[in-house]
Amino acid sequence: MVNIVRFSRFFSSKSAAITKIHRNIYPQHYLTKVVQPDGSSFTIRFNDPRMIIKLPLDMNSISEEERKRRMEARKPKQKVKIVDELEDSFDRTKYLKYFKK
Repeated sequence: MVNIVRFSRFFSSKSAAITKIHRNIYPQHYLTKVVQPDGSSFTIRFNDPRMIIKLPLDMNSISEEERKRRMEARKPKQKVKIVDELEDSFDRTKYLKYFKK
């Protein structure tokens, strides 16, 4: 008698998260932590080497005060203007003795 052994895989949502990737050639994946807006996080395989991916907050789900505060924080800051002084009291003839000819 010949026993035939068959291997079959059963696909389900329970086993998909805990098994290995069933491929002959494995793509390069990096473990990445995804942080949701409520603060909860989980780990995924991602093709770019990142440590953390932070998902954006839904602006319709927060209060009006919080929305205004976040929109103000997004606006660009005013740049500081640097004014150069044109008046210079440097006399280079004082330092000519330190240079070699």
